[in-house]
Amino acid sequence: MDQSAGSPQDAQNLPGCYRHPDRETGIRCTRCERPICPECMVSASVGFQCPDCVRDGSGTGHAPTAAQPRTIAGGTIAADPRLLTKILIGINLAVFIAVQTSDALLYDLVLRGEWPPAPFTPAEGVATGEWYRLVTSMFTHEEIWHIAFNMLSLWWLGGPLEAALGRARYLTLYICSGLAGSALTYLLAAPTQASLGASGAIFGLFGATAVLMRRLQYDMRPIIALLVINLIFTFGWSNIAWQAHIGGLVAGVVIGYAMVHAPREHRALVQYGTCALVLAAVALMTVLRTVQLT
Repeated sequence: MDQSAGSPQDAQNLPGCYRHPDRETGIRCTRCERPICPECMVSASVGFQCPDCVRDGSGTGHAPTAAQPRTIAGGTIAADPRLLTKILIGINLAVFIAVQTSDALLYDLVLRGEWPPAPFTPAEGVATGEWYRLVTSMFTHEEIWHIAFNMLSLWWLGGPLEAALGRARYLTLYICSGLAGSALTYLLAAPTQASLGASGAIFGLFGATAVLMRRLQYDMRPIIALLVINLIFTFGWSNIAWQAHIGGLVAGVVIGYAMVHAPREHRALVQYGTCALVLAAVALMTVLRTVQLT
C-alpha cells in the first residue's frame, strides 16, 4: 500500500543533525550541505549555515578567501611584496660567498655538458647524469661585476613582478625561466663549456615585465630600451652564454603572457599548464642533448 505524504515512514528517512544525530532535520547548511537542526542553524544571506562554516568562513556563503584582494594574475596580495626577491638575492649572495672560498664547490655547481673532453671518457657534467647543474648554475656567480649586475636587475625587476603576480606565480616564473636558459645553453653550447649565473632567470623577468607593462598599457619605451641594451651586451661581449639569455627571455614572455591574460574562470589551469609546457620543453631539450652526447 502506498504511503501518503507526511507519513511516519517519511519522518524516519530524514537525516540527523551532524552535531546532534538524534535530532532529525530536513535543513542543510548552504555551504557544506551537512544536515543541521534548529539549534545549529545560523541565518545567512541565503538559507542557513552550520556553526563550523560560520566560524571558518566569512558568513556570506562563499569560501573564506573569496573576498580577499587579488593581483592582476590572481595571486594573493602579500604584506611584503618583495619577500621572495629578497630571499632569491640572499641565496645568490650566499652561493657567491661560498664559491669564493672553494674552487671545488664552484667546479661542482657550474653548468657543463660533459668533462673531460675527448679523447678522455666524460665523468662529469649533465650528460653523465648530473642534471642538478641546470639548477645550481642559476644561483652561481664567480665575478663581482656579474653578481652585482644580476642582483641589481633582480631587485629592479623582481619587486614589481612579485607584487603584480603574487609569490607563487613569481617564483614559478623565475625558476622556469632559469631552467629554460640552462636547457638551451646545454643544448646549443659546446659540451665542455662552463656557464653560470642568474641571467636566464633575469631575462625571463625582462620578458614578463614587458608583457605586464603592455597589459597595463604603460609606456613600453623604458623596458624596451633596457632590453635592447642587454641584448647588445649579450651578443657583443665575449664569454657570455647568449643561449641562457634567449632561453630565459622566450620562457618569460610565454609564461608572463599566460599569467596576465589567462581567463579568470580557468586562470590557474592556463597559468600552471603553460609553466608545465615550458618545463616539458626543458626536459625535451635536456634529453635530446644527453642522447646526442652519449
